[in-house]
Amino acid sequence: MLCPAALAGLVAFFYGFVHFNCSKISQEICAANTTLMCPLCDQKCPYWPLSDTCTYAKITHLFDNEATVFFAIFMAVWATVFLELWKRQRARDVSDWNMYNWDEDEEELALEIIIDDDCNIKEHEHSYLRSTAVLLGVAATIAILIGIAQALVVYRVLATVFFMRSSWPFLSEHANTAAVMSGAVLHYLTIVIMTKVNRVIATYLCNLEKPRNFTERENSFTSKVFTFQFVTHFSSLFYVAFFLGRINGYPGNYIRIAGEWRLEECHPSGCITDLFIQMCIIMILKQTLSNCMEFLSPFLKYKYRTLKDKRSRVHSEKGSERHTTETWRQNYRLVDVHIFSLFDEFLEMVIQYSFTTIFVAAFPLAPLLALINNVLELRLDAIKMTRLQRRMVPRKANDIGIWLQVLEAVGVLAVITNGLVIAITSEFIPRLIYRYAYGPCAQGKEDIDCLTGYINQSLSTFHTQDFDKRTVVEESLYPNTTECRYRDYRNDDYSFSVQFWHIFAARLGFVIVFEHVAVCIKFIAAWFVPDVPQVVQNETLENKKAYLQELLVKMEEVTGELSHDSSPYRDLLEDLSLIERSTEV
Repeated sequence: MLCPAALAGLVAFFYGFVHFNCSKISQEICAANTTLMCPLCDQKCPYWPLSDTCTYAKITHLFDNEATVFFAIFMAVWATVFLELWKRQRARDVSDWNMYNWDEDEEELALEIIIDDDCNIKEHEHSYLRSTAVLLGVAATIAILIGIAQALVVYRVLATVFFMRSSWPFLSEHANTAAVMSGAVLHYLTIVIMTKVNRVIATYLCNLEKPRNFTERENSFTSKVFTFQFVTHFSSLFYVAFFLGRINGYPGNYIRIAGEWRLEECHPSGCITDLFIQMCIIMILKQTLSNCMEFLSPFLKYKYRTLKDKRSRVHSEKGSERHTTETWRQNYRLVDVHIFSLFDEFLEMVIQYSFTTIFVAAFPLAPLLALINNVLELRLDAIKMTRLQRRMVPRKANDIGIWLQVLEAVGVLAVITNGLVIAITSEFIPRLIYRYAYGPCAQGKEDIDCLTGYINQSLSTFHTQDFDKRTVVEESLYPNTTECRYRDYRNDDYSFSVQFWHIFAARLGFVIVFEHVAVCIKFIAAWFVPDVPQVVQNETLENKKAYLQELLVKMEEVTGELSHDSSPYRDLLEDLSLIERSTEV
């Protein structure tokens, strides 16, 4: 299913690539040699020309273009079709294995009764006190994970200042990009560490709930671990997408951390490239390093056990027993598997599905990276499961449990998030408003590009005399500068302009329209593709018919053996005849 998604992502990417040098916005940024931007830090940072970010603006156009909206809608439909096709596949598998009428509780009770007729049934338990404790534990864990994401924000702020003061010109010129990239690497390290911690916390909270059977325990454990992992993976991305550069204030009135360091700012061409860099680094590191560790861990354990066994063995068996005992030893040296061995595989795929659908508007190449990863991981998992690990013990199931609800929730969240990314993070709405309300085309000029002057319109002017006392500007390059530009829509008195409120209303309206359209398309796609194939439905009807016919034959055999003159059975025979007539009807 990743093939059409990867193809659509490549089309969206190549659309931006074809117009790489044709974007009017990029051309204006590259030609803005005289447009001086306000300093990026408070201490000894100079004014800088807008043209320094020419390459950054061109790269931004690769992902923030007109094709992004259609690609986001396509991915919403793709996610729905994917789940519907999986439901159809699940229906075929359940029918082939004859698991439609299987019930775990019934099978568990049957085994207990077979072992002991007077067994004590383990009843369902619920305690409001335990539920409150679990809820508080989950809330506290999520708060800690969000706090870690805020710590990454503080790191990027401090790293930007540090890189800005570097003696290396290349690093000082690209301080923001370097801070984002190093912050993404640090984010990946926190993901690796917190994955272990989240599992321990989820296990403790799951035991606190006292689930009745394995399925309840598995569902409880799955929901908690995925919630913690989702917050760990995406909390920093949500900040970059929706808060970066929007809560930092403006020159002379910056929002500061501990009253000292001001928050990060977005690039004049938008914040979507920062989100792209963050997602790209996390996905690449997670799919390369994590897969290497996933394969190398059982491989090294197997090699260590083999080497240890060879060193400890002094005498070897001879004759006909040698091959058999050696086979036993080889099986024993295989890495053991536990009851949640497949859980890691499920979690990895669901997290990858989240990366492929959530924020995919900012990273159209995510489905392609996921496809390449899965093709390679199929072979690695095959080698791992058949040569390095012991065989897993089969267990009955007629679905994938709570994972289906998780995937459906991710699909709905993806629609909301992509709508917000297009409306808030990208420059799609401001460009649209400028084209039809403020640009030259809105004034009747048709001989020039409709986005001419967009960059100048999107930058506000700040008078340098209004800098606060904490701002010390390096003026050696541009002395006697009386004003600088910054990215915002403000008047000369630094209040929001009419254009700001116009764009704000358009963004809000776009989010509402986009989400409703995407959700309607999802519902239509879900209705159009039935959950159960007709072949499976017809097979189920045939099985029910055969079962009822077999039951009717047995009833007729019972009625034939009973005597109609026997008074103790007369009432029973009348009931059976009624059942037969009702069955015929």
